[in-house]
This record gives sequence, structure tokens and C-alpha cells, in this order.
Amino acid sequence: MTIEEIQSDESIRISEFPVAQNTTYLAHAAVCPLPSCARDAISKYASACVGEDQEDCMPPNLLRETRQLAADLIGAKMKEIALVGPTSLGLSFIAQGLNWQPGDNIIINADDYPSNVYPWMALEEKGVKLKYLKPQEPGRIEPEDVFELIDSQTRMAALASCNYVSGYRINIDAIGRELRSKGILFCVDGIQTVGAFPTSVEHVDFLAADAHKWMLGPCASGILYVKQETQKQLKPIVQGWHNLLCPDFIAQETLNYKQDCRRYEAGTANLIGIVGHNASLKMLNELGLNNIAKDLLNKRNKLIPELLCKGYHVLNPDGDQVNSSGIVTFHKADMDISKLAAKLEQAKIKVSLRFMRDGSKLIRLSPHFYNTTNELNRLLNEL
Repeated sequence: MTIEEIQSDESIRISEFPVAQNTTYLAHAAVCPLPSCARDAISKYASACVGEDQEDCMPPNLLRETRQLAADLIGAKMKEIALVGPTSLGLSFIAQGLNWQPGDNIIINADDYPSNVYPWMALEEKGVKLKYLKPQEPGRIEPEDVFELIDSQTRMAALASCNYVSGYRINIDAIGRELRSKGILFCVDGIQTVGAFPTSVEHVDFLAADAHKWMLGPCASGILYVKQETQKQLKPIVQGWHNLLCPDFIAQETLNYKQDCRRYEAGTANLIGIVGHNASLKMLNELGLNNIAKDLLNKRNKLIPELLCKGYHVLNPDGDQVNSSGIVTFHKADMDISKLAAKLEQAKIKVSLRFMRDGSKLIRLSPHFYNTTNELNRLLNEL
């Protein structure tokens, strides 16, 4: 199955993405609807579980296969992937698991999504200092902006791969390569690109991403990536039967962690969520991230000129291909944008209403590969 086949055959599209039957869904940067493949996998597994041990019903090699599928998506090794769930949890594992020293500093963007701000703020009680980026436009962080804040005490830069409001994608490779040359750790909140754009971890030490946005998976399923050579630096902050050796479920006299990223998976896995995530990952890998990214950029290139022609102000309208994403956010100075969002909701067009720190309101569009040109035209006709 290809993106072209999905978009050109409405029966296939609705079969694979039932939400499309009644709703133009343009809010994948928020919480996605499940595709049929995830629904069917969850339903099959749940049906089996009513008469059997849930772990015995688990598809063969589910956890191992899901780790490999996630690794393939970001160019990692299977042993570098943990299935820990929400991005907030993964980032907190990283923040609390490193051996920080008073005076260490971390470079962050205060206007990132709170999940990538609060875990670092919590380290201030340990004497860690935060150095805040101050982009001129929302999320527009150039590599040089990061490098200018580096000093001898900089231990890490913790950045989002893509700003959740403006859709500006940072140059992960350029930033990561320079940080690595200086011995500085690089942590990426990848939730707004993983599943939508290639998100290389070649020069990244840590990455966390939920399944429930662009990966088209269930809530509370997600991945934590820790580079193999960095795992010794990141101490597990939770302990349980799954991440420690305990033969025959008998506690041992010493703590012996598993020798890969499973050391961060402390307890029983979210099996029903992982079953759905597994199915969605298979679909994404089959379609190909480069194909998905190309389609999303084509949608962006259609939406922005038409929004500008209608008098709307678009965030990051002239971003190049490296820094653009599937997110298109707009507003109009003399318009109550919340009323427009409500109007679109009434028309069964799902968008996201977002707010800036100054209280201004914006509408964020985030179509995925299965959305069609007709759906985009339907949106534009309502504006």
C-alpha cells in the first residue's frame, strides 16, 4: 500500500482511516485518531485476553519486534530503544538519571512544550542552572543560537525536534555534531517529528516520543532512545522485576540491570498499547518516512499561500525544506480565532486552538499523509 493508493481510493482511505468518513482530521500534532490496523490489532489481542493470561496472549516477540520497528524509524539499534510510554516520563528518566553537579548548565527553550521544560526546571534544586534560548520567532532555533550559549559548564542541550506551535524543525544533525565534538550531551523531544519526518539520532544521546501523534499509535505508548555508549551514564531511576535480573522471579542480593535499554523498563509493559503501536509502526515503515515527509511538505506548500491570500498571518511561512514540518499555524489580528475554531468544529473539521505566552490565540493545522487535497480545500472554503 502506498500513500498515493490511500489518497486516490476513498474506499481504501476510509477503510484504513475510519475517522475520514465523517471528519476532516487536521490535528495530528495533538492526539491522533487510531488507524484500522491499530484498532484491529488491539481488538484481536483484547478479545484473546478475556479468556487467558494477558502475557500468554501477547503476540510472539511483541516487545522485541516493536523495539526494532521503532529503531528502524529513527535509525537506531534495537538495544537503544526502551518502551517506556509518554514523552514526559522518558524525559524525566533522563533528567533524574544523570549525575549532575552543582554549576552544570542545560540549554533549553522556555517556550517548548512543558514536557520538555519542567523536567529540567526540577534540576535547579540540585544546583543545575538553565540557559534559555530566546528565538526571535516561535521555535526558530538556529544551530548558532545554541552554540552561542555554550560555556565550560554546559552539560546538555535539551531541545524539541520541532516546535509544537510554529512547526519549525531544528537542524538536529548540525546541532548534535557540534555538541558531540565538545562533549556535551544532546537530548531531543522528538514527538512532533517521529512518524512524520526522518529524525536521525546519529548525533543524539537521548530521544523520547509518544505514539499518540504522528506515529498514529495509542496514548501512553511511546519510545525512549538512549545511545548505546551513553547508557552507562544514565542510571535507571525506577527498579522492578523487568529491568533487573531476577531468575524465577526471586529477588537477588545485588541489583544487576539488563545490559541494554531494557534497563529503563522497570515493570510489566503496557501490552495493549504496544500491540496498537506495533501495528502503526509497521504501517509507517511500509509507507516510508521520506514519502510521508514529502507529502506533508506538499500539503504545507498548498496551505500557506492560500492562507496568506486570505489575509492570515502564518508562523514560519518561508521556512526551507530542512526547517519546515507538517504543522501550519495561523491567526488574524482583527479576528476572534477561537470563534473560527468553533465554526470549524461544527463543520467537522478538527484543528487545534493554541495560545502564545502573551495570550494571543492561533489555529494549528497538522494534516497527515492520508488527508486529501479535497479535505484541505474544504478547510480553506470555511475560512
